Amino acid sequence: MVFNTGTALLDAIVLAVVSKDTMGTYGYRITQDVRRVIEISESTLYPVLRRLQKDECLETYDLAFDGRNRRYYRITEKGRIQLNLYKSEWSSYSGKITRIFEEAQI
Repeated sequence: MVFNTGTALLDAIVLAVVSKDTMGTYGYRITQDVRRVIEISESTLYPVLRRLQKDECLETYDLAFDGRNRRYYRITEKGRIQLNLYKSEWSSYSGKITRIFEEAQI
């Protein structure tokens, strides 16, 4: 992708992906879902997950899977409020950018 993905947009994408499953989802699956829209490595994703957890937008729990623990991430109420703010801001921002592109002379 030509455009850089800033911290806020990456946070918004991760919150949106995690919010799709009410029981939560695990890191590798989050990475795969995010990669459908932007290129991201696991080494980039895990600091985002830790930051969102520190900000109380995500909570974690562990479940046994194939003889080891798998960490799951679930969106919190604070995370849902933040996601709604991101969605509102994105709608306004993307609409403005789209209008500029549509008005461009090619």
